[in-house]
Amino acid sequence: MSTELVPALEWTDLDKQAVDVVRALAMDAVEKAGSGHPGTAMSLAPAAYLLFQRVMRHDPTDPGWIGRDRFVLSCGHSSLTLYIQLYLSGYGLTLDDLRRLRQWDSLTPGHPEHGHTAGVETTTGPLGQGLGNAVGMAIAARRERGLFDPDAAQGASPFDHRIWCFVSDGDIEEGISHEASSIAGHQKLGNLIVVWDDNHISIEDDTQIAKSEDVVARYQAYGWHTESVDWTVTGDYAEDVPALYEALEAAKAETDRPSFIRLRTIIGWPAPNKQNTGKVHGSALGEAEVAATKQVLGMDPAKTFDVPAEVLDHVRGVAQRGRAEHAEWEKTYAEWRLANPERAAELDRISHRELPAGWATALPSFEKGSSVATRKASGEVLNALAPVLPELWGGSADLAESNNTTMKGEPSFIPEEFQTKAFPGNRYGRTLHFGIREHAMGAILNGIALHGGTRPYGGTFLVFSDYMRPSVRLAALMKLPVTYVWTHDSIGLGEDGPTHQPIEHLWALRAIPGLDVVRPADANETAYAWKAVLEHTDRPAALALTRQNLPVYEGTSADGVARGGYVLREASDGQPRVILIATGSEVEIAVNGRDILESQGIPTRVVSMPCVEWFNGQDSAYRQTVLPSSIRARVAVEAGIALGWHAYVGECGEVVSLEHFGASAPYRTLYEQFGLTAERVAAAAKASLAKLGQDKGETTGN
Repeated sequence: MSTELVPALEWTDLDKQAVDVVRALAMDAVEKAGSGHPGTAMSLAPAAYLLFQRVMRHDPTDPGWIGRDRFVLSCGHSSLTLYIQLYLSGYGLTLDDLRRLRQWDSLTPGHPEHGHTAGVETTTGPLGQGLGNAVGMAIAARRERGLFDPDAAQGASPFDHRIWCFVSDGDIEEGISHEASSIAGHQKLGNLIVVWDDNHISIEDDTQIAKSEDVVARYQAYGWHTESVDWTVTGDYAEDVPALYEALEAAKAETDRPSFIRLRTIIGWPAPNKQNTGKVHGSALGEAEVAATKQVLGMDPAKTFDVPAEVLDHVRGVAQRGRAEHAEWEKTYAEWRLANPERAAELDRISHRELPAGWATALPSFEKGSSVATRKASGEVLNALAPVLPELWGGSADLAESNNTTMKGEPSFIPEEFQTKAFPGNRYGRTLHFGIREHAMGAILNGIALHGGTRPYGGTFLVFSDYMRPSVRLAALMKLPVTYVWTHDSIGLGEDGPTHQPIEHLWALRAIPGLDVVRPADANETAYAWKAVLEHTDRPAALALTRQNLPVYEGTSADGVARGGYVLREASDGQPRVILIATGSEVEIAVNGRDILESQGIPTRVVSMPCVEWFNGQDSAYRQTVLPSSIRARVAVEAGIALGWHAYVGECGEVVSLEHFGASAPYRTLYEQFGLTAERVAAAAKASLAKLGQDKGETTGN
C-alpha cells in the first residue's frame, strides 16, 4: 500500500521504551510464576503494543462497548501478550496481577479466560480455536449489521468494526485453521485481520522438523489478502514497526477479503543466549538470562516489574483516544437509534438475550398418535420460530436436509456471487453453510455467541460430534448459549452401519460439565426441548434427534421436559413396583415393555428422561416424586453404552443398553438382533425384582 495513503506513524523514544518494558514484564512474570511462555510475548511486544496503542478501536474504560474492535489471542499460551497490553492500556489489571500470573484465583490465569478478566474476548489455549472464534465473530458482525443497519455505506454504520487475531505456528498447523480460514476466504470477511507470528519455533524447537509449506501462498489460495513483513530480511534483526503499521493499515483498507499478515520475528528477542530456541517458548529464561537480557535493553537487572512513571503516563493515553473514538461513535449510534426505533428496541432485547413476550406460542404442536422423526419435528420448530426470533440462526455441516436445519424461505448467508439455485442468499442472510467442516463449525459457533446476542445453532450427525468436541468443551467452559442439532442419534439410523452409529457418544457428551444433552422422546418433547434450551442463556445444549419416525404420545409435558425427567406413564394402580427409565427412541420400547409387565400384573411406571443434566438440577423433592427411593426395581433403556445409568437404577436395577458397535441393516432388525426390545425390558424388570426377592413363582404341583 502506498505510504501516501497511510498517515505517518509517530513512534517516539517513549514508545520504544514502552515496548522494552513489555518484554521485561513478560520475563519477570514468568520468572516469578516459575512457568509460562515468555518468548512469544517478548517478540510480539512491538506488534501488540502497536495494535492496542495506535490501530485498534477500543475503549479501556468500557470493555463491553458494542462498537469496539475485537482482539483474539489465538496463541493463548502467550497470555502475557494480552495481559500486559490490558495493564498498560488501563483495563483494570495491575502490576500485582502480573506478579500473580498462573496463580490461584488471579486475574491472570495461564491462558486467557472469557468472563474472568476484563478485555479478554474469548478463552484460548487449544491452538486454532481462537482463529475459529475470530472467524465466527467476523461472521456475527456482518449478520448483526444485516439485522440492524443493512443499507448504510461501507464504514458508515455504527455496526462496522474489525476482528483482529494473533496466531502462532501452532494455530496455523492445527487442522481447524484450514477449515476456518477456508470458510473466511469463501465468505469474503473483509472485517477480519489475522497476524501470524512467523518465528519458526515451537516446543520441539525449529518448526522445520514438522512444517515446510508456504503458508502465505496457502492463504492466498483461500482467497485472502496477504501482506508480509520480515524483520530479519536485512540479515540483522530490525523491528521495522512502520512497515508493520503500513501492513495493518493496508489490511484495514481491504474490505472485500480477510487479511493475513505474515510477521517474521525472532522468538525471545533480545535474550542473548535463548532467543530463537524452543527453550524460550515455554519456560522461564532463568535469573542469569533475564539479567543479561535487561542489560541488552539498557535496564537495571536488579529491578523487577519496573514501569517508569513516564512510560505508564504515556501508554495510558490510549484511554483518552478510546474515549474520543467512543464519543464520536456514540453520535452515529444515537442518530441510528433515532432513525430506527424498532430496530433499536430489537437490538436492546437481543443484546441482553431476552426472549420476546409470547414467543413460545409460535411453537408447533403435533397430533397425538401420529408418527414423526424428532429431526423433522426440530425442523418444524425452527420454521415456526424464524419470524419470531430473528436472533436465532445457523446451519449445518453439509447435512441440512438430514439435520432439518434450514429455515424455510430464509436466505443463505453467502456473498451473492456464491449463491446457488438450491440456496439463494446474500451477505446478510440467515442460513449458514459450513461445508464438511465440523471442527471449524464448532469454533465458529462459539465466536458468533461471543460476539453478541444472536443465538447460533449448528447441525451434523451425532457420531460426528467427535470432530466438534474441543469446541463443545470450550462452549461449556465459557457458558455460551450455542445449540447443537445432532441427528441420526443411534443405531436407529440403520443401513449406514457402525461408522455412523453413535454408541458411546451420549454419555461421553454428558461427561462434559455444563453441557445439556437433550434426547426427546417424540415430536412434542422436541418442541418443548427447544423451548427449554432457548430459555437458558448460560450454557450450551445438544439436541440428539432421530432419523426414524417415533410415535407422538399422549401425556408429554413441557414442564416435565424442562425438568429433565417426568412420569410419562403411571402404573395402572398408581403404586408402581417397577420404574422404567428411557430417553429418545427407546421411550417407545419402555412404553411397550410396561404394557407387557402390566398384562402380567406388575404395576409399572415409565419415566421419560430427555436430559439428565436438567433432572439432576431439580430439588430432591421433585426427583423423589419421579424416582422414589422406595422403588428399587428399575430398568434404564437406551441405545448406547450403559455407563451413567447405573447411578439411576441402583444396585438392584438393570440397564438394557448396547455395549458394542452397530451394524448395517434396517433399524428394526438392529433393535431386534441387539436385544433392544420390549420383551427384553420386561425380562430385565423381572430380573431387578428377583434381586429384591419380589419375583414370585407359581404353584405347579409336586
